Amino acid sequence: MSHKRIPKRKAAIAAGSVVALGAAAMLLPNAMASQDGGAADNATPRTFKATDASSVAAQLAKTLGDSFAGAYYDGAKQQLVVNVVGGDNNNAVVQAKKAGAAVRQVANSTASLKSAARTLKAKATIPGTSWAVDPRTNKVVVTADSTVTGAKWNRLQSTVQGLGSGMATLKKSAGTFKTFASGGDAIFAQAQGGTVRCSLGFNVTASDGSPAFLTAGHCGVAAKQWSDSQNGQPVATVDQATFPGNDFSLVKYDDPKTQAPSEVNVGNGQTVQITQAADATVGSTVFRMGSTTGLHNGQVTGLDATVNFQSETNPGGVDTVNGLIQTNVCAEPGDSGGSLFTQDGGAVGLTSGGSGDCTQGGETFFQPVTAALQATGATLGAGNGAGNGNGAGGQQQGGQQQGGQQQGGGQQAGGDQSGAGTASPGDQSGAGTASPGDQSGAGTASPGDQSGAGASDQSGTSNGSGANNGSGVSNGSGISQGE
Repeated sequence: MSHKRIPKRKAAIAAGSVVALGAAAMLLPNAMASQDGGAADNATPRTFKATDASSVAAQLAKTLGDSFAGAYYDGAKQQLVVNVVGGDNNNAVVQAKKAGAAVRQVANSTASLKSAARTLKAKATIPGTSWAVDPRTNKVVVTADSTVTGAKWNRLQSTVQGLGSGMATLKKSAGTFKTFASGGDAIFAQAQGGTVRCSLGFNVTASDGSPAFLTAGHCGVAAKQWSDSQNGQPVATVDQATFPGNDFSLVKYDDPKTQAPSEVNVGNGQTVQITQAADATVGSTVFRMGSTTGLHNGQVTGLDATVNFQSETNPGGVDTVNGLIQTNVCAEPGDSGGSLFTQDGGAVGLTSGGSGDCTQGGETFFQPVTAALQATGATLGAGNGAGNGNGAGGQQQGGQQQGGQQQGGGQQAGGDQSGAGTASPGDQSGAGTASPGDQSGAGTASPGDQSGAGASDQSGTSNGSGANNGSGVSNGSGISQGE
């Protein structure tokens, strides 16, 4: 482990959770390089890196005021698309174009979409439901999981219809919305009912200067003291925990001399330096590291999401969490609290919950890191080398990366990956947008040490094959997934 918090176990807890299914991150430097310039009238939208697009979108949201109706990142064109309400001569259109954005005029304002969300909260706070604004459709997307049936479904459907035509869409999810607080090998705590397992999100510095880390709030309210092994002594204590409402915890290391580098361990001896907190942008590619399923990637699909989890302490009750990031990245039990980040070292979110798994897919929701840092007063540590190929995981230069050779320009094709203990490097080609292969192991997580990743003894074979269409993180090339 690159972390040195607990000397007796060098690879016990990674900065983005313990790696239970080792998947190496192969970062493509400058895969989405921003291009400066453009004509004076900005008739042609600029191209942006996803993180730059997020910053521009935030600035335009303030500048355009009520005319701003959301924004999203078009990864294929590397463009920021900004929704505005008003006519062609609206000053908002001119300002958005000057900022280099592609402008789209829409019918629903931000205010009307937020009003629709408030109506849903008042009339349809039903366990197993969620809603989030999707700027690509300029609508509120309402989702019901498999438990929403009968009278509950009728109530939800009636509420959505009552919002008016063109305001919201309703869809069903095959899975069940749940928090992912058990079933992995990561950070451990003893709670009423047995052992709780979660994932570490990001190392931070608390407001008093103490070394600490962020994880999910529902993990922090479940138990006070946390260990790096199932039967080990506690090494960290919860300082702040918020759930429901939000979903974050600040956990301080018991030893004030603990070293807590600002990085995410993505397996196979590689790390990603975390240099800043980043806001999510719909359409941007993000990567999730979790203790059960390892490294997966996907896209942000919604912001300011509300999720109504079935309460685990009150049968029939609802644990509502607001302000979440919605994605199509998969997750499973044990991944709770794990890190959501960008390829250039931006800390984006903490895994909260969702539906589905990493075999069938599904949606997963994340607590924004920016909100957690603001609420707790914690700060991310200063890293170096993120996004330039010189991170702690090894130097990446000219297509050469630790764990395999990478050639740009095509697709990343992951081979069959059978895990028996060590990662087997191979050749990778690619420079597009990654779509993860199947990373689910054949067995369930059992605590212990994992060969090649240092976190979990999980025997079994998992098929990590599948075409990854590049984006900078590859799960292929013969890396063992079922260890």
